[in-house]
Amino acid sequence: MKINLIWEHKGNDSILYAENLPGAFTRGETLEKALEKMPGELSSYLDWCGLETGEGFSLSIVKDVPSQLNIADADSDCIFDLEKESLSPEEYARLKTLCLRSARDFQRLYDYVPHKDKSILPFRSSFYGAVPRTAREMYEHTKSVTGYYFAEIGVDADNEGSIADCRERGFAALEKLPDFLSLPPVEGSYGEIWSLRKLLRRFIWHDRIHARAMCRMARKTFGESRGEEIFRFKY
Repeated sequence: MKINLIWEHKGNDSILYAENLPGAFTRGETLEKALEKMPGELSSYLDWCGLETGEGFSLSIVKDVPSQLNIADADSDCIFDLEKESLSPEEYARLKTLCLRSARDFQRLYDYVPHKDKSILPFRSSFYGAVPRTAREMYEHTKSVTGYYFAEIGVDADNEGSIADCRERGFAALEKLPDFLSLPPVEGSYGEIWSLRKLLRRFIWHDRIHARAMCRMARKTFGESRGEEIFRFKY
């Protein structure tokens, strides 16, 4: 399977995105380390989607994106060339379904953790403040981007209720806009360029970041309560 990769990096710190599997990504202290992780990430992503991995992957970096952001904390603002294009109704339906499945699976993972406010992870801060440590903090943080992401493309949405509920309401509001599948890319907060394709990819990507973190936290804190099987993560 041929996979086109977008390489966003600050110095050696790297994030690699699979352009044709929206939301699949790896991070590493170097490009080489991020590349080493990619086959495992692609396998787990396809397994989560219920798709066959085939006979392996052919990886090709198609875009090099230098960044001034803190890539080590998965801070990102890049947009892919593909994400500037309109969506067909079929593409939108497929990616929307995947976004909602990701939200529901994130909810399942959160529900699986036995104690929502317990964690043995040490306190750590980033540019945005304290890094979420407990399941509840990770869940609330992941849900909290809903209104922000939709607002970046001009859609009024909120963060109320479950992560799936608020995401569904956001899509319902989006679909009321005329020609929403052909909305042009727009400049949002902090000069970042957004589009509908990027929003769909970012939801899945952001879910995967914090679902993986929640699995690792649960494994360290509760032992057998891990939950990797929900997103099919491979470490």
